[in-house]
Amino acid sequence: MPPAAHPTLSLSIELPLRAFTLDVQLDVDGTVALVGPSGAGKTSVLRAVAGLARPAAGRIALGGDVWFDAERNVFRRPDERRVGLVFQEYALFPHMSVRQNVAYAGPARVDEFLERFGIADLAAARPAELSGGERQRVALARALARDPGVLLLDEPLSALDAHTKIQVRGELQELLRELGLPTLLVTHDYEDAASLADTVGVIVEGRVRQVAAPHDLVARPADGFVASFTGANLLHGTARRPVHGPTEIALESGEIVYSADEAEGPVDVVVYPWEVVVGRERDESSALNAIEGEVRSIVQIGSRMRVRIGPVTAEVTETSLERLGLVVGGRAVASFKATGTRLVATDGRYASE
Repeated sequence: MPPAAHPTLSLSIELPLRAFTLDVQLDVDGTVALVGPSGAGKTSVLRAVAGLARPAAGRIALGGDVWFDAERNVFRRPDERRVGLVFQEYALFPHMSVRQNVAYAGPARVDEFLERFGIADLAAARPAELSGGERQRVALARALARDPGVLLLDEPLSALDAHTKIQVRGELQELLRELGLPTLLVTHDYEDAASLADTVGVIVEGRVRQVAAPHDLVARPADGFVASFTGANLLHGTARRPVHGPTEIALESGEIVYSADEAEGPVDVVVYPWEVVVGRERDESSALNAIEGEVRSIVQIGSRMRVRIGPVTAEVTETSLERLGLVVGGRAVASFKATGTRLVATDGRYASE
């Protein structure tokens, strides 16, 4: 028989913070990531779900189990909620061993979780003796030892170095898929969110701008901020729709580019780095937009090189970089097709609608 479906975590809350009021409506079924800049309210959402912060209005429930309801004056304490919370820095008890940390949350299945996370041989160690990846495994084991109905992860990979992060991200991805628990994680790293979550919400100043599958956020961003946060180049300009042909956009930087999207007036031009071709000279093909400028920076990201040319960032291979002889301070041309651009109106509407 297939395993029973887990209940959905539903929240609709208003929580006054110092600079704004957090106003979030969200259903968590599977793994959902909230991604946004520091101070956007991400961790406050987790605190509200865990019972560490009390919203001024709204409701939080796991299926039919109501944890908070402002109208009915219901507020369940943290220990009355089936929540497993993994803090950003893991918050392990430094004076306790690995075994004692896990047992603190629930002693019944300690050996099972030590084996499951490959930390049985570390059972007697203290947190200070562990690596970042090992500390995260202990924190996850402790969270699951509570037999939670919901898993909350606060910046689960931010405390790891780049090498460890890649390995642990893969392990965490497998674990979340295996558990199938409603999981809400928050991060400022879109790559982490897209790798770990089925659904991603972009949150800014306490409000969720857009919720969608990771590929849909890239293909159809709701506004310029969502596009830029998912890794796009964002070029500001004014669109003019001719009688025939593609939309013409006069960029604030002075260049003219074209898009297959239809728009009129102020727009944000969205172009992803993998849509940009880098060359030493301008390609006169009518299918290409071209922006010539100074190479401002060259940064290695994994196996790819990110090259900033004027206002545009492109991704190229290290071989292409060497072949083109690109160096910081030199000149290059960034080209992209009109069909590879998306236009988003500056008022947040999708430009072609």
